[in-house]
Amino acid sequence: MHIMLTMRPLNENGTWGGKQKKEYILDRDGNKQYDPAKRQYKCRSVPSTDWNNRENADIWREAWADTANAELERLGFDTRISHLSYAEQGIEQIPTVHMGAAASQMEKRGIRTERGDINREIEITNKKIRQLRSRINHLQTWIAEEETNVKPPTLADVLDEVMSRQGQSAMTRLKNGAEIFNFLISNEIYDLEDLDKKVNTMHGKVNRILEDMKPVNRRIDTLKEHIYQSGHYKEHRALKRQYDGLYSKYTAAKKETGLFAERNAKKALEAASDFYEANRTGLTLYDAAEKYLRGALQKRYDSKKLPPITMWQNELAAKTADKNALYQEYTLLKEETYKVEKIRASVKAILHSDEPMPERTTKKFRGVEL
Repeated sequence: MHIMLTMRPLNENGTWGGKQKKEYILDRDGNKQYDPAKRQYKCRSVPSTDWNNRENADIWREAWADTANAELERLGFDTRISHLSYAEQGIEQIPTVHMGAAASQMEKRGIRTERGDINREIEITNKKIRQLRSRINHLQTWIAEEETNVKPPTLADVLDEVMSRQGQSAMTRLKNGAEIFNFLISNEIYDLEDLDKKVNTMHGKVNRILEDMKPVNRRIDTLKEHIYQSGHYKEHRALKRQYDGLYSKYTAAKKETGLFAERNAKKALEAASDFYEANRTGLTLYDAAEKYLRGALQKRYDSKKLPPITMWQNELAAKTADKNALYQEYTLLKEETYKVEKIRASVKAILHSDEPMPERTTKKFRGVEL
């Protein structure tokens, strides 16, 4: 939800007041402090209203949520909205990016946009991570249940079950057995307690991947917008200069006096207006890009220079590499989850088998020959 408010107060006579007021910085005795370097008394700017206060925004957002939810309930809808962020609600997922009015309208008309594609990718990623977390949670629950059994199958029993599984070729059984054996050995898993530690580590890793993805996705979105706006700024900069040159001629002609001064000013204005109409799209894109870059760069903005496009492109490449690395971690974690699920399937097969369990002298399978 966006709240648009003026920062200026309204005076009693209906006129606008100032956005801010000057407040002198006083010493301990309540006296104004003189700054000899600036040759003036020390002061600071204080907002005239509290409408930009974050705490007020939270109050207004909550009031809006309450009002909207009351209306949804009155109309018989089960849907409810919340003014809280995902983090405040305890929802662990990557937030989508703000679409904006233009992109939203294009998406409604069936036109794909870059921001729409970003949000679709984020939604798919969130879905995959939720599914993987759910699978790991199920494994944690299963291990906790198995550890309560009087005689739980050992991991050596699991390997025996895989190697003697019916309905599979010898090569398939050997491949599956080797895959599980290598997973257990490489992770130093020798019993269910070790497996439990491994699954807990996996659970922590999926949460860490999610948390690491959030700032990376946010920065990628910001950099793409920087580069997108910079492209318009660079492409239409010459048009803006031409228009400014024509308009400056009109401004100069307005100041002239003489017999043909008015006519010359009118011609100059017509020339500037015609140029603007002929190049309206490019000039509009430039103005929007300039406004965006001024806000993004703040004090670093220099109208005489191009924005640091190359630097942003290099950072985007680095952040994209970070994102790919995180996704690779997710892929490896998904593969590990699949292997543990194979172990679980074998344990269940053993428990439901009519054949008696073989006696084991140890619950560990270190040194078992395949």
